[in-house]
Amino acid sequence: MSITQTVTTAARNAWALSFGEGIEPVEPTPSTVLFDEPHRLLRRYDVDNDCVTSDSAVLLVPPLAAPATCFDLRPDQSLARHLVNTGHAPYLVDYGDITFADRAMGFEDWVNDILPEAILRASADRGGAPVDLIGWSIGGLFSLLTAAANPTLPIRSVTALGVPLDYNHMVGMPQVRAVASLTGGKAVTAAVRAIGGIPAPLTRFAYRVTAFDRELSRPWFVASNIAKTETLAKMESIDRFMAAMPGYPGRFYGQVWGRLILANDLRNGFLQLRDQRIHLDEVRVPVLLVGGTTDVITPKKAVEAGLKTLTGSPSVTYEVAPGSHLGILAGETARDTTWVYLDKFLGDR
Repeated sequence: MSITQTVTTAARNAWALSFGEGIEPVEPTPSTVLFDEPHRLLRRYDVDNDCVTSDSAVLLVPPLAAPATCFDLRPDQSLARHLVNTGHAPYLVDYGDITFADRAMGFEDWVNDILPEAILRASADRGGAPVDLIGWSIGGLFSLLTAAANPTLPIRSVTALGVPLDYNHMVGMPQVRAVASLTGGKAVTAAVRAIGGIPAPLTRFAYRVTAFDRELSRPWFVASNIAKTETLAKMESIDRFMAAMPGYPGRFYGQVWGRLILANDLRNGFLQLRDQRIHLDEVRVPVLLVGGTTDVITPKKAVEAGLKTLTGSPSVTYEVAPGSHLGILAGETARDTTWVYLDKFLGDR
């Protein structure tokens, strides 16, 4: 690129970031909404049925406190688009915004209602085909718990990316538990109950804290890459993703705090809910687990713990991919690592 071209590109990018509409337009993978009710919108990605080689439906399961666009950030960072291009029939369940009115929602709503309905609808849309679940973060935990609690659902496999299955390996947990022991954990529970959950701005702030180095170096990163349109477009997609993060319902976060963080149920192979105990060894389908080498939200050891608790599965495959929590799903190396593991796993089915 000549000096003139470099200067022109840099000027155009600087304007786009400062005053324009961004480096590149949002280009989601084409899709059709099949069902739309609160917290259970079901989207089918558009495919040419003549090009579909898989005999299953693939349901993408996002976590809470993250927009469903995690599976479709941009064309080159889209697991949804990759699945379409490799002969699969992908679907997405989208929970939408979480507000104060949703404060009574808990794990039960997803495990016993929202996900089973999405699975059955996706299966029916493919003529009764089995369903492969792919969940990221807590979405992976939703997927595993749903498979365990609903053995009659047409689930063929579960892929869980960056799923927290042992909170002893989560950063800062010993310190958090030590502080919580002073009040029996009630202070946090009372505060969350009072405000109805964890509001979206606080969720976004917490995510930025986990990526503090990125936030601190952002001005220098932009300045040093101002003429690199592709690099800035990737940065912009992450910024857009973080800005759209929703919050947590109050009851759900209370369950995370009490059962996952303080009691660490999952390490012992179950999750205790109010009227239900779900055992991870009741997952009876093949499972793929993927941990990230630089994931500070769910360290890889917390993912690997599933090898000890998913004992009812006919096969549990554990892989490691380079990248952060979001990076193992949609980062620069995901196409050559996580997506390759997934292609093989689904192909083996």
